[in-house]
Amino acid sequence: MAREWSTSSPVGLHRVVEPVGVLPQAAYRLDARPEIWPDEVRVTVERLNLDAASFRQLSEKHGGDGAAVRAEVRDIIATRGKMHNPVTGSGGMLVGVVDEVGPESPLPVTPGDRVATLVSLTLTPLAITDDLSRWDGRGEQVPCAGHAILFARSIVAVLPDDLDPRLSLAVLDVCGAPALTARTVRRHGTPTVAVLGGAGKSGSLSLAAARAAGAARTVGVVRDTAERDRLVAAGLASEVVVADARDPVGLAAAVTGALGGPADITVVCVDVPGCEHGAVLATADGGTVIFFSMATSFAAAALGAEGLAADVTMLIGNGYVPGHAEYALGLVRQVPGVRALFEDRLAAD
Repeated sequence: MAREWSTSSPVGLHRVVEPVGVLPQAAYRLDARPEIWPDEVRVTVERLNLDAASFRQLSEKHGGDGAAVRAEVRDIIATRGKMHNPVTGSGGMLVGVVDEVGPESPLPVTPGDRVATLVSLTLTPLAITDDLSRWDGRGEQVPCAGHAILFARSIVAVLPDDLDPRLSLAVLDVCGAPALTARTVRRHGTPTVAVLGGAGKSGSLSLAAARAAGAARTVGVVRDTAERDRLVAAGLASEVVVADARDPVGLAAAVTGALGGPADITVVCVDVPGCEHGAVLATADGGTVIFFSMATSFAAAALGAEGLAADVTMLIGNGYVPGHAEYALGLVRQVPGVRALFEDRLAAD
């Protein structure tokens, strides 16, 4: 390592190779050696789940060439000691089996537990040993072999026995979205809610959470008729509309037409850039916009709201709300439409 540490840091500073002094998420490169410090946990990796924005960017960059996508992901991990897409700034999370727990680790796991990490791959030391040879580069879930390191302040969940591990991984990858949506809905009373990307993973969970938390009406915004039909069949929204979230005027008109006015809360779950202004324009004065997409430009969101003289509160979904994992898994168990959308997505992958 570029700097020698006599003790480990609970936030992982001792694993930063360059530049020294930043936290692991901001680092260019991490030390992913398998030897653990006393407060660390080593996980034998079984599967990565790339976040949607990162996978879309890589797939579009390489024209859908799975071999090229696989090669770039492999090279990013080898170069940086973590999965940190340099374009989107995002990564994903992983599933694996706990291999070794340091004697000072506060994490509630033991060797042999199958777990999902609830922290981003952009800050998780990671090494791959199988060249990603079992992955075709055409889906977000990446079967692989290797190891990852968790810090004292990492977050991890033991996978439930009643759900397919692939389903649990897909749900836990976005479990912050429904929890924050539910909290925001409760604080607004009985608001109207628009979810951009309503047929996706975080979008479908957010729609279910909004309804469960007491939203008066919900509208799911989707990109095409196929997604509209899937979301209508799932029964998660009061209304479903097709609109391009990158078209501010068209999006605002679609949401306003479906709800009879702007949404009190707009949740952005799409995985493409350029949706900030439409989300602001579709939201009522005094309302709230929650940005969950890693494709969001927060400068564009802030400056766009200023330019529109929009009195809206804008929240960054940081992926963590206390109890978020249990809440999201509960929605999958209790709401058949959510589970159906997730299982259809997994079957397509």
